[in-house]
This record gives sequence, C-alpha cells and structure tokens, in this order.
Amino acid sequence: MSDHSYEHMNASTPHIRDLARRLIAFEAVRNPSDGPVGAVLRACETLREPLAKFVGVVGFRSLLSRALTMATFLSPPLSSLRMRPDGSLEGLDVLDQDQVADAGTVVLAQLLGLLVIFIGEPLMLRLVHDVWPDANEAEMDRIGEGQS
Repeated sequence: MSDHSYEHMNASTPHIRDLARRLIAFEAVRNPSDGPVGAVLRACETLREPLAKFVGVVGFRSLLSRALTMATFLSPPLSSLRMRPDGSLEGLDVLDQDQVADAGTVVLAQLLGLLVIFIGEPLMLRLVHDVWPDANEAEMDRIGEGQS
C-alpha cells in the first residue's frame, strides 16, 4: 500500500494518540479493579453516550466502525474487536493483556481523530473536557507520566 493510502487509514496524530492513552490511563486509575480491558471499555463508553446524542446512534456506529477499520489496518491483531448493535466494543478479552491498552489507544485515537476531521480539534477537545471534567490536563499529564 502506498504512503498516500496509509495516510487515509490513520486519522490520529501523535498528540491525539497521547490524549487517548492518557484517557485510558485516567480510567484505569479511577477504577483499577477492572483491569486494562475495563479501562478501555469505560473510555469508549464514556464517549459513546454524548456522541450518540450528537450524531445519533447510527452516526456513532459509523464513526466507531470506521475507527475500528482504520485501527485494524494499523494493528492487525485488533481484528478480534467487534462492535455490538448498541455501539459498544467486544473482543478485547481475547487479546493478550499487554496488548489491551495499546489496542484501546489505537481505537480511541482513531475515533478522536475522526472527530477532529469532522468537527475540528477545538470541538473535539471541548467534548473530551465535557465528558471528563475531572480529568484536567495537568492531572492527565501526571497520570501519563506514571505519577498517579
């Protein structure tokens, strides 16, 4: 596949991937007993409701479907991930535990990247702030640096 085709299969930037990683880390700290699978699922679920209100359930499913397709292209082991009819994710539990956070980061980053494409980075960041009001930038930076 040419480099040009690859660009169309990656909606995220390093900044967005870092944001996705920090959001999953924040969820892991909020409820550590659920493990990495729970943190990834909660991060995706936290976005699902407000996005479904904004673009409808069908719109959210379309965004997540595209994010999953792009994530699978970037990381073939993610082909085990599926979307349920309600738009939630399944299949993380079949991944190696070490792969779960990375898989979640790739999927969430693609979803956030698609939002940047469709509504712009300022609105995407506003949505993230509205959905995670207690996860301010400094706190997420501290979590991301392992200083939780």
